[in-house]
Amino acid sequence: MIREAVSSDLKELLELYLFLHEEGMPEDNAHLHDTWEQIMRDPNHHIIVNVIDGKIVSSCVCVIIPNLTRGIRPYAFIENVVTHKDYRCKGYAGECLDYAKQIALDNNCYKMMLLTGSKRPSTLNFYEKAGYNSHDKTAFIQWL
Repeated sequence: MIREAVSSDLKELLELYLFLHEEGMPEDNAHLHDTWEQIMRDPNHHIIVNVIDGKIVSSCVCVIIPNLTRGIRPYAFIENVVTHKDYRCKGYAGECLDYAKQIALDNNCYKMMLLTGSKRPSTLNFYEKAGYNSHDKTAFIQWL
């Protein structure tokens, strides 16, 4: 079942992020909970989860970014696409991306973007099958 995350999903979502690139759980403190509440209150910040048998097995984030160009139409940025290792290659992340695309369409976005650090052909093919391309734009990142 695809849905947007709710407040009670925090711990399970953080556990899923261990399959992304995290090396450990963040400290359970006020900063973590303040950040989570800020995300939960933000109407432009969507954490999409795919729940199978009561367990969050896949997720992505879709942020709608207001914009003054392209007819004052927003764009969507996708981040933190992840699937639990035991549930990969079953279409769950693709379902999350499809849900994110519907959010973008509902918000009149003119484009969706995502970045990946992966160079694995299987990951790149996954994003291409989901409708993304790596030909139209060049991404640059400055780590802070």
